Amino acid sequence: MTRMRMAGTAAAALLASVMWTATALAAPACQNKGSFEQWLDGFKAEAAAQGIPRNIIADALTEMTFDPGVIRRDRGQGVFQQSFLQFSGRMVSNNRLVVGAKMIKKHEALFARIEKQFGVPSYVIVAFWGLESDFGSNNGKFNVIRSIATLAYDCRRADFFRPQLMDALRIIQRGDLRVDEMIGDWAGELGPLQITASDYFRTAVDYDGDGKRNAVTSVPDTLASAANLLKSFGWRAGEPWLQEVRVPDQMPWEQADLAVQHPRSQWVKWGVRSAHGAALPSDDFPASLVLPMGRLGPAFLAYNNFKAFLGWNAAIVYSTTAAYNATRLAGAPPVSTGNGTVEVPTTQQVQELQRLLIQHRLLEGDADGRMGSATRAAVRQAQLKVKLPADAYPTQELIERLRGRTN
Repeated sequence: MTRMRMAGTAAAALLASVMWTATALAAPACQNKGSFEQWLDGFKAEAAAQGIPRNIIADALTEMTFDPGVIRRDRGQGVFQQSFLQFSGRMVSNNRLVVGAKMIKKHEALFARIEKQFGVPSYVIVAFWGLESDFGSNNGKFNVIRSIATLAYDCRRADFFRPQLMDALRIIQRGDLRVDEMIGDWAGELGPLQITASDYFRTAVDYDGDGKRNAVTSVPDTLASAANLLKSFGWRAGEPWLQEVRVPDQMPWEQADLAVQHPRSQWVKWGVRSAHGAALPSDDFPASLVLPMGRLGPAFLAYNNFKAFLGWNAAIVYSTTAAYNATRLAGAPPVSTGNGTVEVPTTQQVQELQRLLIQHRLLEGDADGRMGSATRAAVRQAQLKVKLPADAYPTQELIERLRGRTN
């Protein structure tokens, strides 16, 4: 999966508290066509044509109404302002680590069975379990069918949510959940692991033997379904996912990119070393260098299994935090603060930088203030152009140099 999944209920609550309110930025350049009721009638006809029984359609969608509150939440998503250290510092709390360790011990036999079948260790599943819902204590209270239907009608992300709604009906048709059990996050995610309806239909498993794939209230089904989902994203049994490292003062920073892999031996030649314990092996094992806060911040080698974290959520701060959380549960020490003081850019700084990048024909689109992958790639190109270390992290110095070139 390459799309960005919405963060789970527990993480989303924090995200909401640390985002700028930027409704204007989030507003789509599109208009809904026709009434919700007309749209729903068309969807019901399509569902019937795709083989969804009419009684299922009636049970799930009769008297269905549009939820403006869901649209306000979707429109009100602002620009994420926290750095990796700020976000991981809040999310990978001591309480979550303590409770996570207790959950691993409590379900030790279940996790052993899951790892044997799917190859995913307990630390990784529990890391998501804690971040997404605080171990099932906050799964969300929204009518998932209504939420997905609302978002499927809305023009902003209809292409994503319309198939989600169809798969939500298929979950009911298959007998996994009743309509009244489809309760979860406002964006339509289900259960303690906050799984989207399409992922649920595709990868949920019956692990308690009752004949239903219930990843909402059954702990065995929930944990095994998460493992199967991660496996579908390419998880490889027995391989690492993330390792904190130290980086030198000078190296080819443009190589620090998730799209670039080198053998560990090459990273060793460039001066990258292990942050903890034994020396970094100088072998052929492939890895990418991840610098979530640039060359002065924390540094990690990301292995092939890190792609499964990106499949779960493509936002680099979230995926790196989840992977780091899993390493902590597995016994790794707390992360270093890096080699220096890293300034987190404001929304206004990012927008100005994006406007400059657009002027220099390094970026297409609008200056929306979001530090996504396209903006990071453009930042790297700009850094190379003005002869700054190309670590893809925005700085005031880069803005000033681009200003000078523009003038």
